Amino acid sequence: MATVVSRSKSDLYIVMRRGALRAIVGTACAAVALSLAAGLALGHYSAAPLRVRHEPARSSFAPSSVASPSPYAAAEFARLQAANASLDARAEQLAAQLDALSAFDQRLRARSSLATATKAVAGTSARGAYSDAEGGPELPPRPCQAAGAHPDPQVARGELDCLAATLATLEQGVAEHEAALRAFPGRRPLMLGRTGSPFGNRLDPFTHHPSFHPGVDLVAPTGTPILAAAGGRVIHAGPMPGYGNTVEIDHGNGFITRYAHASKIEVRVGQRVQPREAIAEVGSTGRSTGPHLHFEVRVGGQPVNPADYLALFANDSDA
Repeated sequence: MATVVSRSKSDLYIVMRRGALRAIVGTACAAVALSLAAGLALGHYSAAPLRVRHEPARSSFAPSSVASPSPYAAAEFARLQAANASLDARAEQLAAQLDALSAFDQRLRARSSLATATKAVAGTSARGAYSDAEGGPELPPRPCQAAGAHPDPQVARGELDCLAATLATLEQGVAEHEAALRAFPGRRPLMLGRTGSPFGNRLDPFTHHPSFHPGVDLVAPTGTPILAAAGGRVIHAGPMPGYGNTVEIDHGNGFITRYAHASKIEVRVGQRVQPREAIAEVGSTGRSTGPHLHFEVRVGGQPVNPADYLALFANDSDA
């Protein structure tokens, strides 16, 4: 009987011990499961903000054709900006040249009779060569956008092309006007010397009778360099009746200048000369009473008063 009771107690103890172990193990397993679940949940919800936080940082260093152009595009854009700076400098130079031409044009217009004669001769020559056969409606020029303001090299290149075409048109116009200015006979043919007999009627120095003087006399020592009053082509270089050793230069548009009584001629027929280039030396050959330069300006074959032309360049030492 005692043996049965003691066995029953030990069985009960074993049962209770096994139940306690199951409970402890189950509780531990549940705690571990809960911990894992909580860890996964926390990892899931905390990882997403971290990814969001770090993604912009990664994308800022990612290559992009919009934000960070390729080295080739950057180099091209830099080249276009340099070209734009060069065009700006050329535009300033053209503006200065246009100012100088405008100032000369105003002086020419101030002498209405001279301007009318010049325009008539030039117009006749142009009509004969059909050089002004052009026309079309009068429209304002289209402005070009500021090259260099747009980061796209293709757009900047198009703006530069527009500026280059506009400047090319201005350069052509300035070149034509400068060529006409260089061929305009108004520069003083002597650096030194005084004005002697003027243009017009006078008493002839040999006969002392009234006569017409077709030029102006500029008195200077023998050997003084005679300079071309404008650019042009030499059409006569040698003796001429009444004038002695003479040089004639054709400047185009009906303008011819004549330099007489020279002691020495330094150019030949057909030679191209530049404004203020030495062409002869002062002398007293031909019908002359002493060393001086007889200077004529002829327009359309007729002598005109050289003083009107010389006055246009009186203050232009570099013209």
